[in-house]
Amino acid sequence: MFTYVKSNGVGYYYSTLLKSMHAFATRKGGVSESPYTSGLNLAFGRGDDEMVVLQNLRLLASAVGVDAERVISLPQVHGTEVLTVTSADAGRGYTKPANGTGDGYMTLDKGVPLGVKSADCVPVLLEARDADGRVLAVAAVHAGWRGTAGGIVVNAVKALRHSCGDAEIYAAIGPCIGACCFEVDKDCVDEFDRLCGREIVDACFIRAQNGKYYGDLVKVNRMLLHSAGVDDAHIDAAGICTCCHPDRFFSHRYAAKHHDGKRGTMLSVIWK
Repeated sequence: MFTYVKSNGVGYYYSTLLKSMHAFATRKGGVSESPYTSGLNLAFGRGDDEMVVLQNLRLLASAVGVDAERVISLPQVHGTEVLTVTSADAGRGYTKPANGTGDGYMTLDKGVPLGVKSADCVPVLLEARDADGRVLAVAAVHAGWRGTAGGIVVNAVKALRHSCGDAEIYAAIGPCIGACCFEVDKDCVDEFDRLCGREIVDACFIRAQNGKYYGDLVKVNRMLLHSAGVDDAHIDAAGICTCCHPDRFFSHRYAAKHHDGKRGTMLSVIWK
């Protein structure tokens, strides 16, 4: 179950399923003043001064109890690779040079916050637990439709199992664009068919009267997690559409229709 928290003016969600400290930020709070990024914009390159973004990061970090100076979040390229990072990587992408790109991370180290940015794309936070319920490792992925189709969540599970053996995997799927708003052309559906298979396409895409399709990215990621051996009971989903609630979230689709694509970006973080 997802719960909404407001601390020091900053609004975020967390999943009661995960034991690890984590947060799925909203746009609520923050010091961004542009009409397009107003609130808690957490990405460079969206129109805010760099110091404004870092101040927003510090506000979120303070609200959820993490060290802002150590958050890792590299520029995202809609890829499928999950990087294994350590305490030596702490701060990359925010307070230290990124030195690369990344859409997914896994770490065994304590105190290394993994951050993925989103504004409709699917943020997924994961953890691996041993037989006694202790958290061994955590992971975070940014699953846009290309990353989803390419199986980035499966790669995250593989990375956790590679480091933690037969540990139990738990996953929380944060707020993202819902099936109500994710309208796509047939070429997108064909790519899911090629990469994920007909079963997922039939279960997660509905053809509209205009010849386009509506896709359920949350359901796709849930099915992919299940195919990777994650128990359904170990998967939690917020079930909140970011495009339907532009007052609460930044949304790429909403901004494209109403603001010439100008918008801010949220951040989801998890740390051991």
